[in-house]
Amino acid sequence: MQTSETSLADLMLDMGKRARAASLRLSHQTAKDRSRGLLAMADALETSQGEILKSNALDMQQAKQKQLSDAMLDRLLLTPERMRAMSDAVRMIAGLPDPVGQTIANWTVPSGLDISRVRTPLGVIGIIYESRPNVTADASALCLRSGNAAILRAGSESLNSALAIATALRSGLEGAGLPADALQLVGTPEREAVGHMLTGLDGNLDVVVPRGGKGLVERVQNDARVPVIGHLEGLCHIYIDTDADPQKAVDIAFNAKMRRTGVCGAMETLLINEAIAPRVLPVIAAPLREAGCELRGDAQAKELMADLISATEEDWRTEYLAPILSIKVVKNLDGALAHIARYGTGHTEAIVTENTSTAERFLNEVDAAIALHNASTQFADGGEFGMGAEIGIATGRIHARGPVGAEQLTTFKYVVRGTGQTRP
Repeated sequence: MQTSETSLADLMLDMGKRARAASLRLSHQTAKDRSRGLLAMADALETSQGEILKSNALDMQQAKQKQLSDAMLDRLLLTPERMRAMSDAVRMIAGLPDPVGQTIANWTVPSGLDISRVRTPLGVIGIIYESRPNVTADASALCLRSGNAAILRAGSESLNSALAIATALRSGLEGAGLPADALQLVGTPEREAVGHMLTGLDGNLDVVVPRGGKGLVERVQNDARVPVIGHLEGLCHIYIDTDADPQKAVDIAFNAKMRRTGVCGAMETLLINEAIAPRVLPVIAAPLREAGCELRGDAQAKELMADLISATEEDWRTEYLAPILSIKVVKNLDGALAHIARYGTGHTEAIVTENTSTAERFLNEVDAAIALHNASTQFADGGEFGMGAEIGIATGRIHARGPVGAEQLTTFKYVVRGTGQTRP
């Protein structure tokens, strides 16, 4: 572990240089080479499971001593089942189409030049994340699939787990004949390491992806001198329309809130049409309460269910990441869209309705990276989108939006083929 600012700066700069060299080597590899490396990484995760789980147990012990929240503990925990899901995700990514070299478009101009827009890797990607050690594997696999090198910086609470996972993945890369430096993990919890990454490591880091709490993402977005792909908060809504199937509404709302309350795709606010609220809201609320969810409602909701906690203005702006749900009764679709426009964070929004016209209007007009009809917001996940996994959900409007998978980790160049043309 580095102890001085100078030595840490030198360490980070060296990591950047080695990552740049590895990214150049990767750019010369074939899709088959990268697939072979990914399968070797998945094998290495399985053979190293015992050591990884031991390291995770140490992280969990320390996290409990620090009294981290239940949501944070859930994100941090690894089990044999989650380890299996991790290696399965890497294998799924290995089977995805390789985006590097794909021709996005091709055309010929009047001069006779043949022009193609072709996908290329971004180069070196820095991923800064908290809690979830599985991000180490997901991010590394997606970067390799897209021909990029990765510099990972895990949170201090998951550092032991992340180091064990990264060690296994690097061994898999080496065994497959690929550069181990295509995956590097910062082995120190020092916060200054993040600052060095945000400078761009003397031009060796091409883009930064933050994956964590609001404080981390705000810092990265404010201080980074390189492009950032990420989202600040996942304040997700579900609107229950007047034409909703009541049972679908119950099932979807429960899953969206309670499947995993600590994920960014968890529903935080339920919007319900006033025409069906007297009949449907108590039915939706019952299983949520039984599962231990605290319900907070606006004045209209409290008129229907007097024992609801009164929702405040702050509730509409809060990403709980906990078994807490705010409820608002709205007049119609316009009221739901207006509420989402005011309080939403552009992450994931859903409507429950059997009216196709209403659903299409919601899907077209809602401002979100992901818009769903008759489905839980917890599907906001790259694996569920057929991407194998994702580094995060991007809510910006430039380059990538929604789940960031292998394809979103590429840029493009124009390849122009001529027959001797000169410009008059």
